[in-house]
Amino acid sequence: MTQPFHSLYTHGFARVAVCLPFVKVADPQHNLERTLELAQQASDAHASLALFPELNLTAYTNDDQFQQDALLEAALDAVQRLATASFSLAPVLLVGAPLRFEDKLFNCAVVIYRGRVLGIVPKSYLPNYREFYEKRQFAPARAALAREVSFLGQTVPFGPDLIFEATTLPGLRLHVEICEDLWVPIPPSTWAALAGATILANLSASNITVGKADYRRSLVASQAAKCIAAYLYSGAGPGESTTDLAWDGHALIAENGEVLSESERFAGRQQVILADIDLERLRQDRLRTTSFTDAVSDERERLRQLRRIPFNFEVPAGEIALQRQVERFPYVPRDPRVRDERCFEAYNIQVHGLMKRLNATGIQRIVIGISGGLDSTQALIVAARTMDRLGLPRQNILAYTMPGFATSTRTRTNAWALMNALGVSGHEIDIRPSCLQMLADIGHPFAHGEPLYDVTFENVQAGERTSHLFRLANFNNALVLGTGDLSELALGWATYGVGDHMSHYNVNASVPKTLIQYLIRWVVSSQQFDPATHETLLSILDTEISPELVPASGGSSDKPAQSTQAVIGPYELQDFNLYYITRFGFRPSKVAFLALHAWGDKAAGDWSDLLPPEKRHAYDLATIKRWLGVFLFRFFKISQFKRSAVPNGPKVGSGGSLSPRGDWRAPSDSEAVVWLEELQANVPAGVG
Repeated sequence: MTQPFHSLYTHGFARVAVCLPFVKVADPQHNLERTLELAQQASDAHASLALFPELNLTAYTNDDQFQQDALLEAALDAVQRLATASFSLAPVLLVGAPLRFEDKLFNCAVVIYRGRVLGIVPKSYLPNYREFYEKRQFAPARAALAREVSFLGQTVPFGPDLIFEATTLPGLRLHVEICEDLWVPIPPSTWAALAGATILANLSASNITVGKADYRRSLVASQAAKCIAAYLYSGAGPGESTTDLAWDGHALIAENGEVLSESERFAGRQQVILADIDLERLRQDRLRTTSFTDAVSDERERLRQLRRIPFNFEVPAGEIALQRQVERFPYVPRDPRVRDERCFEAYNIQVHGLMKRLNATGIQRIVIGISGGLDSTQALIVAARTMDRLGLPRQNILAYTMPGFATSTRTRTNAWALMNALGVSGHEIDIRPSCLQMLADIGHPFAHGEPLYDVTFENVQAGERTSHLFRLANFNNALVLGTGDLSELALGWATYGVGDHMSHYNVNASVPKTLIQYLIRWVVSSQQFDPATHETLLSILDTEISPELVPASGGSSDKPAQSTQAVIGPYELQDFNLYYITRFGFRPSKVAFLALHAWGDKAAGDWSDLLPPEKRHAYDLATIKRWLGVFLFRFFKISQFKRSAVPNGPKVGSGGSLSPRGDWRAPSDSEAVVWLEELQANVPAGVG
């Protein structure tokens, strides 16, 4: 790692800027000054590139003045002076100017870096309808004969087929198009993205009419999504002529369908908007999306004709903090409206999966173990709704709480309260006698009074519970409903085989622990049950997450004696690690960098309104590194054999599942060395 850990450029990000200058029509000198002002702002912000609007050096609304020698020569002089000034500026500059070649006038984007014109991109599609008359002044890109032009004493690549590739910043591959180019069925940027471009930039004018901004925004986001790319858009604003049109100054930065930054429209001032583009994420998504690769193969002959322009980019030095929003809970949207939609979808995916399994088997009863914890609570709610949807009585849910040697009064009380509130058939089976028999049969010291609470002692209890559930299912012609979640599966926190690892069907299989907590909080906040049920659910949420397999040392059984998170780490951190390791395949050092940005400061960023203040935590880098190491060891080294044999269950979230039939296939005898070594080598120790 040559760059410092605390720099976004070290971790595959590139900061980009979109600039909206205050232009004057037909005044290149003024416009050059404004361009330099904003370019300096972008440079001071450590941006890698700065995008300006279409024809920003002259303004867009010159009409037939574009055919005046004085204006064209002044524009050329402005480009030359800008190129000279760019020696001291950090970003690649993308500016608009009218330029003459081959006795034709082209609407051009000029790509400038450190005193050098890297290339010139003419506009491909000239609008000549309604309020637009560009063909009156300009020639389209296809009218050019040459692929290179003599410009300011250089031989410069010329055409819409240029991809500018930074040789010193992996993944920064830039394509440029102009305004209308985006609005056609197949924009030039589509071909460029298939050829490898990751950042697609658009110098635009685009006057404003009622409703147009929404369409523009959706168009930019859609192109970014389809191309698995970043899309930068700079629309003309203050200073353009309002003879017949108006201009709102709309700037947008989108990444893979998500708008990261947007300007204030109709502002009376210049603006620079910034966003940190995750180049590695884009490359990872393309790597995984095989249909994208198929499209590349289908068009390979055309794509081979695109030209790559390499340049040596000077990566901004020093510690450069990430400005991008990184969600603390990647599986849970912060926005209440989006969160409610996702909770609705998650519940219904689980319910419909279980409905199909019951219909397919012809079984009308469910057996489920109820511990008084989060996972079995969520599964029981899903089961109750499934029975409602199928028109079957909730009494067809045969729910069993099975206290063992360490069951606390609180969890047992909550289990019974929940079963009664939902109107299911509640039962209790004391598993201690059968566990003692098993322990005696295998010669375990506990059977003879010795307080040995080893893994055998724990797994005997987990196994006895599951064995009872399967035999109860046989006896009652029922299906055993699993309750274990995605987080436990990732960490291998389940008793294999005849244990909580196994069931006939598991509705929580791809739901992480943090999402389950929010799903239950959402049930309470949306008042889907009666007040007594909600009170029970809140009590469950406030109970320590525990397997409840080892008794308290002092003999107290009021609350769980064990803490799962004290052994395997906070679930909120481990779910964060799980998402970025499996969804994007990021290096551990990058995951730690993102985690520190998300969790390092409790006061930074927004929290969900459903999460009480006392549940809002912060973690320093040493803590993040410690638990990430635990995750990497458990996930890659010791738990894959459990994931290779999981029961069926529906995929719920875009973050993926760990089913060997779905998103994750891996060897059961892998090593974790490369991940652990990368973590140790590239993440500072910090202060614990």
